Amino acid sequence: MCIGIPMQVRTLLEGHVLAEGPQGLERVNTALVGDCVPGEWVLVFLGSARERLSPERAAEVRSLLALVEDTLAGRYDPQSPQAQAAFALPSAMGAEQLAALLGASAELSSQGSSHEH
Repeated sequence: MCIGIPMQVRTLLEGHVLAEGPQGLERVNTALVGDCVPGEWVLVFLGSARERLSPERAAEVRSLLALVEDTLAGRYDPQSPQAQAAFALPSAMGAEQLAALLGASAELSSQGSSHEH
């Protein structure tokens, strides 16, 4: 399984940045995402930034990874801040949220759900 880690850009270098993640500062290649700015969030896998993240999405992924870590260590608590902050699964989403996730309009999703099969 491949897991990207959200990291926050701290310092700009030529073709790279120093980004802060759970293990501290790391040198991250930015060839796939282009120029970055300090404070920006990127998703890092194998030393390379793979995509830019909004601060909200970075927080969701960080919470989810903390939840996985706690679960593997036998410390899972459904009332923990990580469990509460992790993003909603599609099965828990309404039609409008699913449409937004898929990039469709809510009108299309409600039309699709009104047809009888």
